[in-house]
Parts: sequence; C-alpha cells; structure tokens
Amino acid sequence: MIKFIQQLQRRTPLGWLQLSHERGRLVVALAGIAFADVLMFMQLGFQASLYDSNTRVDRAMAADIILLSPKALNLQNLSTFSRRRLLQALDVPDVQAANALYINSLTWRNPQTRLNATVQVLGFDPDQPAFNLPQVNQQLDKLKLPDTVLFDRGARGEYASVITQLDQNQPVTTEAEGRTLTLTGLFELGASFGADANLMTSDQTFQRLFPRRDAASVSLGLLRLKPGADPDQVAAALKSHLPEDVLVLTAAEFVQFEENYWKTASPVGFVFGLGTAMAFVVGVVIVYQVLSTDVNAHLKEYATFKAMGYHNGYLLSVVFEEAMILAFVGFIPGAILPLGLYALAAKATALPIFMTVSRALLVLTLTVVMCILSGAIATRKLQSADPADMF
Repeated sequence: MIKFIQQLQRRTPLGWLQLSHERGRLVVALAGIAFADVLMFMQLGFQASLYDSNTRVDRAMAADIILLSPKALNLQNLSTFSRRRLLQALDVPDVQAANALYINSLTWRNPQTRLNATVQVLGFDPDQPAFNLPQVNQQLDKLKLPDTVLFDRGARGEYASVITQLDQNQPVTTEAEGRTLTLTGLFELGASFGADANLMTSDQTFQRLFPRRDAASVSLGLLRLKPGADPDQVAAALKSHLPEDVLVLTAAEFVQFEENYWKTASPVGFVFGLGTAMAFVVGVVIVYQVLSTDVNAHLKEYATFKAMGYHNGYLLSVVFEEAMILAFVGFIPGAILPLGLYALAAKATALPIFMTVSRALLVLTLTVVMCILSGAIATRKLQSADPADMF
C-alpha cells in the first residue's frame, strides 16, 4: 500500500502538489477564477441577448429584400419613405410582391395595471402577411376588424392576467390615443432592449392610432421574390432602379444592419464588451497574485532545483502547469453558476439569456489565456533567481 501511494505521488504533477499543499490559497484562487468567469459569462450573455432580442422582428419578417430610409438608425428609430417606391420596385422582373410595414411606439394604458406603458406597434395589410409567424398568420381575419390588435405573449411587464384571459379566448380592452383597443389574440416575439412588448395590427388601425402620420409614407418595404431569384442580384437591380431616397438590403443584410447599430452606435453593446474585458483583467490579477505568492514561497526550492542542474524551462513548466490546473478546475464552478443566473435574469427581464456551447468554449479559452498570461508574469522573478543568493 505504501509503495502504491509512493508511485501515485510520483505520477501526480508537481504543479498540483504545490497548489494543494496550501489548500486555503488554492480555494481562494479557484474562487477568484470562478468569479472572473461568472462575470465574463454574464457580460457575454447580456451582449448576446442584446443582439438576439433586437433582431427578432427583423428575422421574423416575410421578406427577401427590405426597403428603408437611408436616415433609419434601427427598428425603433426608423424614418419613412414614399409608398411609391414599392410600386416602382415591382418594375424589377424578379420582384413578386411589395408590401408596406408601419412601425411606431405607442403609449397605451396597461390593461392589467391601468398605468401608462410603451409598446411597439407593427401595422400591415392583413391580406398580405408580413411575418413568418404561424400564430399571427392564423389570426389575420381578427385584424380586419377596426381597432383590434394581437398581443405579444413574451412582453416584459405585468401582463399575466391579460395573457391568461386571451388564452381563454376572452378579449381584453384598453385605451390608447383616445381610442378603445381590443386585444383578441396572442403571438410570441418577446421583449428586447428597445421595446417591452409588440402589438400586431392592420394598416388601417395603425393609421387611426397615428393620425398625424402620412398614409403614403411607410416605415419598411417588404419585398418577396419569385422562386429561384437571387436576392443579391435583385438587390443590385433595385439599387440601380430606385432613387437614392431609399436603401435596399437583403434580409440577411437588414438583420446585420440592426445588429451593427447595437454593436457600434449604441453604448449598450460597448458597455457589455468593456465589462467582459474588465472581468478578464480581474482574473489575470487574481491568478497572478496566487502564482506570484506561490513562486516566492518556494523560491528556495526552485533555486535548489537550479543548483541540481534543472534548467529554467523545467521550472517554468511547473508554474505554467499550475496555471493550467487553475484554469480548468476554476472554470467548472465558473460555468455552473451562470446557468442559474441566466435563468434568473431571463425571468426578470424577459430577454433571451441562456448558455450556449460556443460561449462556454469562448470563456474557457479566455480563462486559459488569462491563467497563462498570469503565469508568464509570475515567472519573471523565477528566471532571474540565482541559487547562490538563496542561501
């Protein structure tokens, strides 16, 4: 038995033996790495939900090509253009249909709390479906009635009783812009950083809700192409055919257009990116302190190794071995804790926050880099250690 333990000890990495010798220091190091990982997971999770939630409407549109004003910033900051451009777009041979989509924010009275709240209204012709959402397309006949809307099941706010009533096929009424609105059904898109809830309605009801808007000015133009048509080629033809007062984007480009706004023009995306970088720096500092303290505590032992003929390369490999052990062991709790935090945040904010394999691999890679960088800094004193000065 004693011989087996001795053989096991010889096979145990020296780096692990040094780390486990000071258990308190090891626990602090692992807690620090887990803390840095949790921070990175949360920042990256919120950043991903920012892009995902704000492109949901874009990705749900039943269109191959989108027309919009060059002055538009994002879906909540659209300018309008002439409806005439939709008719001109039909002149291009491969364009099969061109429909108008109207978008605007509306202050309404929350049907449940009776307090004012802001929602995003999407108006379109019920005879020409504007979204690839079966829940909406199955209820288009309801939208043909005046002042009727469909409500977003994934809304953020106090709407639980409203959703329950609509699930039981009981219409709900409320007020907006001096008119009585009737909620007759549900669909699901979800809240975003730009809108707490979405309402689907007809273009006629939209005009009644926003009477000051020119009916001949639309927010977006949704173009559907003939089967087999190449969106890129048709987009190029439209750009040369239409005046410069309208921007032509394929469906994929429109999603990217929205995402780019939140990445570059909005400060929110920058803040989440900065938060991830700061969490990385915190991790580097914590791991450096642990490894530096360990190197200083065993400096005489390292000097003895040098005196025995061991090269710097071997001694450095021990420190990097410690760094790698800290990286992988510390990552385990750092990846488990965000699962619960993601669920809590998703419930509180109604945003799509969840763990993904790609994000886990990214944070693991950052953790390894973080620990290796800390190890490289911590080994500077070790390389200059002279055995003659140690005794």
